[in-house]
Amino acid sequence: LSFAWIFNEYPSFVQEDSRRFVSQETGHLYIAKVEPSDVGNYTCVVTSTVTNSQVLGPPTPLVLRTDGVMGEYEPKIEVQFPETLPAAKGSTVKLECFALGK
Repeated sequence: LSFAWIFNEYPSFVQEDSRRFVSQETGHLYIAKVEPSDVGNYTCVVTSTVTNSQVLGPPTPLVLRTDGVMGEYEPKIEVQFPETLPAAKGSTVKLECFALGK
């Protein structure tokens, strides 16, 4: 499976950059330092690389809070690594690690 996200309407896909990341492990969309331009509807697109078929999830709205209150998180590292990760010699392995907090 591969994961992508549509921002507002097709074909406007979320482009990964220094603030946006789509996990190909979980399909989650991560946005750091949300800005007013991020406000809108996000729709997850899951593609089967075997059949090349796609399934779209329901739109999820992202809204900015107007009360000025930010959620507070204690600092923690979010990892979901397997206990062992077999890999062929010379292959490339990508591990996803996220730090959360305020």
